[in-house]
Amino acid sequence: MTKKVFIFDDNSDILELCTLILEDAGYEIKTSVTSNGIVDQVSAYMPDLIFMDNWLPDVGGIEATQELKSHPDLKHIPVIYFSANNDVSALAEKAGADSYLSKPFDIQTLEEMVVSHIGK
Repeated sequence: MTKKVFIFDDNSDILELCTLILEDAGYEIKTSVTSNGIVDQVSAYMPDLIFMDNWLPDVGGIEATQELKSHPDLKHIPVIYFSANNDVSALAEKAGADSYLSKPFDIQTLEEMVVSHIGK
């Protein structure tokens, strides 16, 4: 069964790039430019892994991640926090994310990060 990855980022270039890389690697991808209604968005897709951008309109990445991590049906889904912020590790910790990835990221690092969390 194909593993599913959900990517939240308000930058369409990043969404396109991640989608191309990860679809190429054999994953099914869904993207969203907003984390509004995060629980509904994630519940409707039930991904194996989530990438969460720090800077999102309305509901930011920290709040969205905290909401997922406090939800009984969704808290098991690993969240990788990604941001160009120098404090990405501190932000990820505050959000309760499982891991983090600094932007700009290396394609290989992105793939390795996905594989390490959900396998091939």
